[in-house]
Amino acid sequence: MGSHLINLTLRFLLEISALVSVSIWGWTKSDGWLRFVLAIGIPIILAFVWGVFTVPNDPSRSGKAPIVTPGVIRFIIELGIFAFATWSLYDIGLKKLSLALGIIVSLHYIASYDRIIWLLSQKYKG
Repeated sequence: MGSHLINLTLRFLLEISALVSVSIWGWTKSDGWLRFVLAIGIPIILAFVWGVFTVPNDPSRSGKAPIVTPGVIRFIIELGIFAFATWSLYDIGLKKLSLALGIIVSLHYIASYDRIIWLLSQKYKG
């Protein structure tokens, strides 16, 4: 189920939503040139972390792992980014949107239980 096309599409949309959420948070929490640094910099850093620290042969990704990461660490990275995105929406007053994002991410992970089990079983192979 975790690698089904519909679930992969939902995952992609959730990832984009998370990056947009933290970008909006960075924009609203700062002034002047710092707005641009936070609104652009935070999502770039998160996208970099998301794309580089991966588990080899992850069925929900390209399969490549620029920096090989144990499955549990990858899972923590994903949850951390989604939690930050959910909190950032809450922090700027978009409480209903924050709740919606949190619920949809939770449902996505429930639907992806097979990927989560696989991910948590992956050990570091360095």
